[in-house]
Amino acid sequence: MQKILDAILADELDAVGSLDVPETYRGVTVHADEVDMFQGLATKDKDPRKSLHVDEVPVPELGPGEALVAVMASAINYNTVWTSIFEPMSTFGFLKRYGKSSPEAAKHDLPYHVVGSDLAGVVLRTGPGVNAWKPGDRVVAHCLDVQLEHPDGHSDTMLDPEQRIWGFETNFGGLAEIALVKANQLMPMPDHLSWEEAASPGLVNSTAYRQLVSVNGANMKQGDTVLIWGASGGLGSYATQFALNGGATPICVVSSPEKAEICRKMGAELIIDRSAEGFKFWKDEHEQDPKEWKRLGAKIRELTGGEDPDIVFEHPGRETFGASVFVAKKGGTIVTCASTSGYMHQYDNRYLWMNLKRIIGSHFANYREAWEANRLIAKGKIHPTLSKVYSLDQVGQAAHDVHRNAHQGKVGVLTLAPEEGLGVRNHEKRAQHLDAINRFRGV
Repeated sequence: MQKILDAILADELDAVGSLDVPETYRGVTVHADEVDMFQGLATKDKDPRKSLHVDEVPVPELGPGEALVAVMASAINYNTVWTSIFEPMSTFGFLKRYGKSSPEAAKHDLPYHVVGSDLAGVVLRTGPGVNAWKPGDRVVAHCLDVQLEHPDGHSDTMLDPEQRIWGFETNFGGLAEIALVKANQLMPMPDHLSWEEAASPGLVNSTAYRQLVSVNGANMKQGDTVLIWGASGGLGSYATQFALNGGATPICVVSSPEKAEICRKMGAELIIDRSAEGFKFWKDEHEQDPKEWKRLGAKIRELTGGEDPDIVFEHPGRETFGASVFVAKKGGTIVTCASTSGYMHQYDNRYLWMNLKRIIGSHFANYREAWEANRLIAKGKIHPTLSKVYSLDQVGQAAHDVHRNAHQGKVGVLTLAPEEGLGVRNHEKRAQHLDAINRFRGV
């Protein structure tokens, strides 16, 4: 592995294809024999530091249409938190079902799961049938794993019945020194970014693009007012950028003055600090408080000069969903994914049906959407919102911080890269966007 790393650091990428791929590599795993380790604990008390391990594991066999990538950097997403606390279910069920789908997929069904759904790195090897990529290519990866053998996937790959999220519903993910991906997950690495910066947008940037911008999501247009929950976080920070870049007006909901300042640095002006306002949408575990919905709606209209949101960008889920349905304008759209505060949503359907509102479910992105989202990163129109970077050995702590919402923006992980700041090729472009890159990193 050291020879491969030396070639990458020296930017001698033509040599990568002639170097031997090691038999093993270091990867962040969860273990099948530990799935009950948190039994009886509340979600908030489950600790990823206890369940995430850094193991030496065998390099998987390369199959048709696949690529092995030397991973220089990766990032933490909430799906890694879910995997680490075995909620809402163990991911080993996903791996077992995938393993039964074909002889080729059987290699994913293992007693350990190498996790992670982001990467930036260099292609090491490609399998039969791969023509668009070659060893030595600098790449990032989106996390849609799909074979496209079903007709339902050909208008929108996210509708394919065999669609999976790489590193969550498949094995050999990106929080590792080597990853196995489908070749149709690969995209060019933006050349003005470092490895850790390039790795961090993948999942959340593509998710936000589909959810907010795409015709498959809210189909945002110029002039729209968009309420964005968690607007400084890993997902919301990209939604905020897409709103600003697309001529819409974001209303950023955050939970602290520090997170409000992050939104201001991105260029947002309308900000609600829900902690300072003291919003409590639930009276207790079972009953919501419509008066608080109305108070939120009044605050929104105060900021917008009387307008309600055309679009509500939803991802907290249970905690906020009733309020989201209420505050959306007549004929407005609530677009939802993730549900980090709980999956069982409750809302007053009168406000939906009588006001002709729509709820749209959104999940990751298809290849076209992911490619467009990455293209905007490459053009410097959208910027990584990377707040902190950990080493591979610190992934448990990184996931713990995300689980506790103690982070801002995206949390990066150095895998093979020995330090931050490496991998930039286009220094002229970086200089043009350096103020924004630093501002969005909170520097």
